[in-house]
Amino acid sequence: MRETPIIDIRRRDERLSTDTHWLRSLHSFSFARHYDRESTHHGLLVVSNDDIVKPGFGFETHPHRDMEIVTWVLEGEIEHTDTVGNKGIIYPGLAQRMSAGSGIRHSEMNPSASKEAHFVQMWVLPDEESIAPSYEQLDINSELEKGGLVPVASGRDEHAAIRLRQKGAVLWAGRLAPGETVNTPDAAYVHMFIAKGGVNLEGAGQLAAGDAVRLTGGSGPAVKAGPEGAEILIWEMAELRTPAWG
Repeated sequence: MRETPIIDIRRRDERLSTDTHWLRSLHSFSFARHYDRESTHHGLLVVSNDDIVKPGFGFETHPHRDMEIVTWVLEGEIEHTDTVGNKGIIYPGLAQRMSAGSGIRHSEMNPSASKEAHFVQMWVLPDEESIAPSYEQLDINSELEKGGLVPVASGRDEHAAIRLRQKGAVLWAGRLAPGETVNTPDAAYVHMFIAKGGVNLEGAGQLAAGDAVRLTGGSGPAVKAGPEGAEILIWEMAELRTPAWG
């Protein structure tokens, strides 16, 4: 018998936001100057930011430590540079992960002179602290074009594009055709973000771009793309340790 999960929908216009002359950022959880004691994390996911950066601007060099950081670009490009020698352009369909480990500094800039960059950045807790910082990326556009859910990053045995230093987490992405249906994973914690288009979530109804859903326990409900199709990001997470600040 399928068990119904607890479903917590967070609409786009309910999210905390940061607005500057160069950045529009919507936060799924407490972030920077925004604090919500009821929304510090879901499972192992502690950050999910939906960022739009104006041409020629971005996040200048800044530090991170003990965090698995995955960046997923929706429109435009982001140039990544870090203090362990990695540099490159992140574009739609390129899976990218930075393990901050014992400490790393990096920048993320929009290299375009005319186009905005739109991306989602997500942070999960590692299962080991103070590891050596590392970086990994791989183009998975050909896999996404086949439909269904594609494993982007994983700390388990899936043949994911990139590895996570967290055995309890898997990130899935799907570019769904109009009317295409997929099942969300059965897991202790699941977080789904609607990056583009719209979907119908079994047991919850319609979701639009910018909406997010937190699923706790139970069996994974089905997701059906709307008439314009959809792009979705789904974190599947085991029930492991809780963040110290949670």
